[in-house]
Amino acid sequence: MAIGLLVLMTPIWVSLGSALTNPALGFGIGARGAEWVRDHGGGSIVTTIENWWYSLHPPPVGGRPSASNLPGSGTAASVSPKGAAGGKSAKSRKASSFYLPKPAPLVPFASPALAGEGKWVPAGRLVDGVPAVYTTFMRPDAVHTSVVDGVAWMDMRLLRATLYSGSYIPGGGPYKYTAPIQPSAARTLVAAFNAGFRVQNSNGGYFTQGKMVLPLRTGAASFVIYKNGTANIGAWGTNVNMTPDVVSVRQNLDLIVNNGKPVPGLNDSYSTKWGAVLGNSIYVSRSGIGITKNGALVYVGGPFLDITDLANLLTRAGAVRAMELDINSDWVNYATFDPSTPNGLANTANGTDLLPYADMYGPPSRYFVTWWARDFFTMSARSGLVKHP
Repeated sequence: MAIGLLVLMTPIWVSLGSALTNPALGFGIGARGAEWVRDHGGGSIVTTIENWWYSLHPPPVGGRPSASNLPGSGTAASVSPKGAAGGKSAKSRKASSFYLPKPAPLVPFASPALAGEGKWVPAGRLVDGVPAVYTTFMRPDAVHTSVVDGVAWMDMRLLRATLYSGSYIPGGGPYKYTAPIQPSAARTLVAAFNAGFRVQNSNGGYFTQGKMVLPLRTGAASFVIYKNGTANIGAWGTNVNMTPDVVSVRQNLDLIVNNGKPVPGLNDSYSTKWGAVLGNSIYVSRSGIGITKNGALVYVGGPFLDITDLANLLTRAGAVRAMELDINSDWVNYATFDPSTPNGLANTANGTDLLPYADMYGPPSRYFVTWWARDFFTMSARSGLVKHP
């Protein structure tokens, strides 16, 4: 009987073994196993275990972050931010109708502020001689003062957004834009970052390259990209709608910031409005994206965030509307690329994660390998700048 059971179970062991060696399912064995269980109907089991685990491992209260957890510590995926491409001096970012003014420093939540906390530094390749991306770090609140999270600001007058679809998420390919990023695109690549939940957990739809992969849900938080490379974020059917200029829509849950404020009810642990994968009050690696009043995009990502912390950080960074993206350390990643020459190829060697590896797992190489199966966004230098009033 035992032998017969073993024979019957063989396909399961083979499937599981294949999953545990598949980097597309995560950088760690735990993440790969969890993805396999979810794919085989065990999503509720994984969620229960994850909630239990994170509840027993909350972020520390008080203290100061170690030097190795701060950006620029030398422990990032490759090199530290240089402040300008290749270390060269950048054109002064004076007021211009072709690009936005540098964002104002952010006021930290915790006091006293750490050196550099909330202070923007240029990151990635220059566009038209000026930085198109600025990054900084912030502690999420005044209680968990040893936790550091990353913030990136992106000038959408200088950048073009593209949604890269994965073979696994959303499925239904092939797609023109999918990993690996091709050399033609790598010559203008400035930044890349993760998209949202697995589509079956996103409570939303997916549209790209003229294909409605999953129906778009009215009211869902939506990252919308237009033909001219600009982007918007808002509730579908209210702030954003389908027009002939829309090329991609990535939905994920509901807005967590609206009208410049965190939406009501974020701290309701029993609500699944902002995701049933993990409870809203669970501290876990999370990411989010927002749009500012002047059209810049702001990304927040890092460890030990509950949904309220994420919304507060996005609001502090200037977001008037914002949505949660993916969660868990294997999936939260933001990287900038700074080749040594203006038209050099972006690659792993000149890529820098927003936070050191301890807080942002997995190197920027994920965007340049054929096996990366999740969707993600890229920000590329515009070939021709458009004057704005």
